[in-house]
Amino acid sequence: AEPQCSQMAPVTLSSLNKASFSLGSALATSLHSSLIVVQSLDPRPRRPTHEPAWICCVKHVHAGQQIDIRGAGVQVIKRMGVEEAIRARTTREDGLLFIDANGRHKAEFPVRPGELSFTSEYEIVRESLVKVFFDATKANTEYIFGNHVTNLQQADDEKVSVTLDTGETRVFDLLIGADGMWSKIRKLAFPDIQDPSKFLGQYTSYFTIPYERQDSTYAKWYNAQGGRSILIRPDNSGCTRSFLSIISNEPAGYRQLSIPAQKAMMRRLFADAGWETERILNGMDKADDFYMQEIGQIRMPCWSRGRVVLLGDAGYCSSPISGMGTTLAIAGAYVLAGEISRAGKDFRSAFQGYESKMRPYVTKAQDLPPGVPAILNPQSKWGIKVFHSIIGLVAWSRIFSLVEKLSGAPEADNTFPNYEPISPHGAKVEPA
Repeated sequence: AEPQCSQMAPVTLSSLNKASFSLGSALATSLHSSLIVVQSLDPRPRRPTHEPAWICCVKHVHAGQQIDIRGAGVQVIKRMGVEEAIRARTTREDGLLFIDANGRHKAEFPVRPGELSFTSEYEIVRESLVKVFFDATKANTEYIFGNHVTNLQQADDEKVSVTLDTGETRVFDLLIGADGMWSKIRKLAFPDIQDPSKFLGQYTSYFTIPYERQDSTYAKWYNAQGGRSILIRPDNSGCTRSFLSIISNEPAGYRQLSIPAQKAMMRRLFADAGWETERILNGMDKADDFYMQEIGQIRMPCWSRGRVVLLGDAGYCSSPISGMGTTLAIAGAYVLAGEISRAGKDFRSAFQGYESKMRPYVTKAQDLPPGVPAILNPQSKWGIKVFHSIIGLVAWSRIFSLVEKLSGAPEADNTFPNYEPISPHGAKVEPA
């Protein structure tokens, strides 16, 4: 018999930034697709039309960069009913060019619909993806902005008590930590797991600069000596998204620096990089969306404890290098929502189902080729020349099995169930 879903007491989602906000909204979208009553909190006072079921706390929403959806993620957005809305907001990026200091093309990887490549058919700026998921849920969902979970307690296996940064304490059936790689929820719920992060040796800064004609409709990847690389990408809205990456220990203390100090450090590290670096650094100085991160992964032995479950980067960050972070997050939201709708109040069973279905997909996405990201960011002039020769051969011969491995994309098989809609009271919903 099909598992039943009974009416649930409140559950809270916790998000910290635009990336995790889109993930929380994606989960809400999946829950709506399962016809579970969804509600979170919004700063505008109004009386809810339903009993609370889901509450989404968002500490802050900062600017985001370009991301993509691949493999099973494409299946999932179609099942969510948001594929057309996402496609309409894509950047229309035509592919990726590897270039030298003179702007000469060393390798070209155009978008090839239906084939794996560096550029997905679903390249989208993060804030555009946020809007798609937010628009899909805002009519029946309240969001609370400027708030986040600061403490939690699980005295038994029945409820979880949550303290918000306002000092308010509330009790929920579930707490879903969708608050990113440096998740506060993870630290609170898994105090015995000290450091599940795996640093990959690279630091990257992200910011937006004005678009110029030479930026074209292709992403451009430039390598400079010293393990440095610059990636610029058109966003289809008059801007160019910029990424400065470096294999070095120098930025290790960036978290203790202010944004202006971080910018000054990146300017110093890239001052002699060549190509169009000066223009990009000048744009960085003026950018109001600059942020920086160390590139790494989160590898947790388990994703739930009691009534707390982790979602997306909080539980299984695959790193931007894999190209799979957004896909894993969206797929995870879909599977978690589907398993909750099937299991009803048996949340332990829902969490087990979620992890058993997602874990193999996550493991494959986190399995990066040996030497990555260092092999993509050579230290010497000779190393860059060899890299250009190899990547040029890959592009010329269309050895897309290697490209697939570089992109870290698992095949788009039918990994996840097509969850049937379940009403809030447990009845299966028959198709119209």
